[in-house]
Amino acid sequence: MKPIHVGLVADPAAPTQMAHRIKDLDLPKGEDREFWDIEVVSEPFTTGSEDVHTAFARLGDQAHQHGWDLVIGLTELPLRDEDGRYLLIEADAQQRTAVLSLPALGGLRMHARTRHAVRALVRGMADPTSEDERRVQLPRLGGRSRLLAGMVLANRPWLLVPGLKSALVAALATGAVATINSTVWLLAGSLSWWRLMVATIASIALVIAWLVVDGELWDRPDDNSPEARERSRLYNISTLVTLTAGVLICYLALYVVNLVWALFVLDPSVMGGYLNASLGYGDLFVLAWFVASAATVGGGLGSGLESDEAIRAAAYSKREEQRRNRLGRQRT
Repeated sequence: MKPIHVGLVADPAAPTQMAHRIKDLDLPKGEDREFWDIEVVSEPFTTGSEDVHTAFARLGDQAHQHGWDLVIGLTELPLRDEDGRYLLIEADAQQRTAVLSLPALGGLRMHARTRHAVRALVRGMADPTSEDERRVQLPRLGGRSRLLAGMVLANRPWLLVPGLKSALVAALATGAVATINSTVWLLAGSLSWWRLMVATIASIALVIAWLVVDGELWDRPDDNSPEARERSRLYNISTLVTLTAGVLICYLALYVVNLVWALFVLDPSVMGGYLNASLGYGDLFVLAWFVASAATVGGGLGSGLESDEAIRAAAYSKREEQRRNRLGRQRT
């Protein structure tokens, strides 16, 4: 049987990695065997700066150039139809072309879900009797949340920690000094739990705001159209959630290190005698909490970024801007 030549055109970075992971795709066992010859091409065919039909045209050019029988594009950007509904798949069986939005899969079990979706697309478009346009919309209820979760997980917020390494080291140094300061002991002991909670929220919010401003991560719509405003809202929400998760990871790490340091160097009975108060080891947990909040602001905001790129990777708008620039260079 003549093999079916399949092209996977993937956005750079994560979509390209996913495409290489599933390039051994084949029909499930027990079905009529077909040989699928899959080739992967990494190209920034963003649909944020071009509509789906233009993306189809670009994918069609790739198929003609490489001699593929059908082509599927993998993108990490959100897709929307004319009605404003978010899409998982936009496909045209007649042209044997399809686009799959990876974040619309939800961000969990991405390898298995992508493999299943691409296999279904290849099997459907390889059927010569199928000539209808195919569109898979996300549900109205929960669809936007699912897409947002996929975008945040695609940003991999835990990878922000290396980008915040300098700030984290400065905060650790600040916390180590503050832990053995008697004035800090008095302040920590005088604060109620809700004040400590407010201090935690305020310190994290300040660092996030600093990252957004310093990294120029806030996206502004290109025009006043509802589509542009909705796209900017989605990008900004995903950026803020990603940064919040990354900063929380750093905050928790800072708290644990400060707590271990306090338990190692401080004796509650000595502290109590100095402050004329009865203190126990539970007070060290409160002290570490207060020091973590203070050090996050004092150390984090006073230090520069280890890598601007690590922070900007959290913003979908920056990724789209990079793709637009790359597309512009290719056209010239």
